[in-house]
Amino acid sequence: MEQLKNRLLDELSNASTVDEVEALRVSYLGKKGFITDLMKNLKDLSGEEKKTYGQKVNVLKTEADQKITQRIEELKKLRIEKMIEDTEQYDVTLPVGLDQGSYHPITLVQREVEEIFASMGFTVEDYDEVVDDYRCFEALNIPKHHPARDMQDTYYLDNGQLLKTHTSAAQNAIMKKYGAPLRAIFPGRCFRNESTDACHENTFFQMEGMMIDENISISNLIYFMKVMLSEVFKQDVNVRLRPGFFPFVEPGFELDISCTICGGKGCPSCKNSGWLELCPCGMIHPNVLKEGGIDTDKYTGFAFGLGLTRLVMMRYGVKDIRDLNSGSLKALSQFENE
Repeated sequence: MEQLKNRLLDELSNASTVDEVEALRVSYLGKKGFITDLMKNLKDLSGEEKKTYGQKVNVLKTEADQKITQRIEELKKLRIEKMIEDTEQYDVTLPVGLDQGSYHPITLVQREVEEIFASMGFTVEDYDEVVDDYRCFEALNIPKHHPARDMQDTYYLDNGQLLKTHTSAAQNAIMKKYGAPLRAIFPGRCFRNESTDACHENTFFQMEGMMIDENISISNLIYFMKVMLSEVFKQDVNVRLRPGFFPFVEPGFELDISCTICGGKGCPSCKNSGWLELCPCGMIHPNVLKEGGIDTDKYTGFAFGLGLTRLVMMRYGVKDIRDLNSGSLKALSQFENE
């Protein structure tokens, strides 16, 4: 036993890798290992001798296992130290540039709008970017084969789900979560498979809002939107409301904002119209309220889909919407943290 112990210690000291040590574990403690084989001698011993001999073999097994484990830990530590030594070192005391980073302009505007609506009693919710057909369409009064689906070129996934085309996809879940009365906004990223230009992107940000209570009318919607816009732009903003069709609202409207980039004169960002589509909105369709578990005999409500990306363009005078998703530090570094 002493000879085996000494030999193991000598071989462990010469082992230079974890694999070599593990091989020694098998050689000494495996089913056919040197120490395991010592138990074969029990058959030649008397009862008392077997007890004493067995105890000594077990002590040797325990010591061998401890020494093997200890050697593995030593080798791992040496390997880490070697990796650190081989890694290029940097002087952390070297001076750095004074340029400061900044939040993305969409983040800045989103946080500001969230604070404005929160001050008016709205809760701020989050929602998934990958949803199912029911939440994105059917729960919003857009059944399968409805022609309104052609208004949005959708990214469908192989598993039958899809990338949400509008933040309205959260309406059903929010209504079922809170019931009525309800005031909530839920910002998020949306996706549509469309051609990009100065005012269109295939990935953009919206903020959905809903207010459901007794005696809610379109005048409530106009009030809240004008308050929000005046707070964002720090001045009264020209808006117009024109009829629009959306299956999940009735009546439906398009709320446009006077283009602040060209002052309403017309430019590529507003398609030379002087106005920029900002917020499809309207009174929530009774079918949508019923699908969300809301009593339509008692409650009405409005909903709006605020274009955060468009709002950023107006707020900061960004002429090309594609700059916002470009990842260009030159284009984005001009925005300061607020």
